[in-house]
Amino acid sequence: MAAIRYELIKKDKQTGARLGILHTPHGSYETPMFMPVGTLATVKTMSPEELKELGAGVILSNTYHLWLRPGHEIVREAGGLHKFMNWDQAILTDSGGFQVFSLSQFRKIEEEGVHFRNHLSGEKLFLSPEKATEIQNALGADIMMAFDECPPFDADYNYMKQSVERTSRWAERCLKAHSRSHDQALFGIVQGGGNEDLRKQSARDLISLDFPGYAVGGLSVGEPKEEMNRVLEFTTPLLPENKPRYLMGVGSPDSLIDGAIRGIDMFDCVLPTRIARNGTCMTSSGRLVVKNAKYARDFRPIDEHCDCYTCRNYSRAYIRHLIHTNEIFGFRLCTYHNLHFLIKLMEQVRQAIREDRLQDFRDEFFEQYGFNKPNAKNF
Repeated sequence: MAAIRYELIKKDKQTGARLGILHTPHGSYETPMFMPVGTLATVKTMSPEELKELGAGVILSNTYHLWLRPGHEIVREAGGLHKFMNWDQAILTDSGGFQVFSLSQFRKIEEEGVHFRNHLSGEKLFLSPEKATEIQNALGADIMMAFDECPPFDADYNYMKQSVERTSRWAERCLKAHSRSHDQALFGIVQGGGNEDLRKQSARDLISLDFPGYAVGGLSVGEPKEEMNRVLEFTTPLLPENKPRYLMGVGSPDSLIDGAIRGIDMFDCVLPTRIARNGTCMTSSGRLVVKNAKYARDFRPIDEHCDCYTCRNYSRAYIRHLIHTNEIFGFRLCTYHNLHFLIKLMEQVRQAIREDRLQDFRDEFFEQYGFNKPNAKNF
């Protein structure tokens, strides 16, 4: 038996978006879904109980950061991530590759792996496909990612082609090193920047290796959203219909809807928790920066159409006061609200697919949110 299984329930007649169920060793979850990020085995400021209350299903943790602190062997001794962080639902770990390429100013890519420096201490480190797989096997997440290179979106064609071919070879090495296929699913990551032929080559290589799921990587790295949608339109159809499709690092409301329309099942991003710590909230009518002075005497909730714990109990004025006095509770309230907003949004997306009206829902949401306005502020 495979560690995970994707069950396709139906397709939206307007867009072709998929409604499905992801079955994992730690529960089954409807898709499309948004997965909160818990980089260091915790979703910042949130308890596991609060995440369940919000309706979160799968959450993420980061291989690179947990390798550095506290170390994957300590997590293994604790019984794996689920026991270590007291989370009995599903977990996904990334390979650490993105952090190696984004956090280290010094790095040297070889066929064997990547030499780089610890971004905290400057210590020289080496990460290979085998090492990334070993660490993730020790962490014990339900879903783990193959070690890949994430080149810049605008890298020249020759470099991108070499990178794609290397990522394919690394993916095969990850599969060979994977020691827990019975209870951990290893996903391959399709790369290729904005090049259709390289995306096709990457998808073809990875599908030949028969991974239980596939991610689309190398997007949401600074390219225009129109470019991301263009790439998804020719990439997602290349992936098997009977396996989950995961778009890495995407969490703005418009991109979640547009990604679902283009056949994506799983999304993750630090966006809702990161902007919460800056006093920025997602609302049904657009972005609200609650720390701004104009909310000092505003006793309405963050979003008058929201029924989350934050909006039921606290005002903009109070939350602004907490943030300005650097009280952790203020960041917690904003984080709770933002996660609730995205999890609820995906519930609405799934319901729209059930009713074959996802394009109509998108149009209504974009109009209400203000995405159709000139110079609309996004995240």
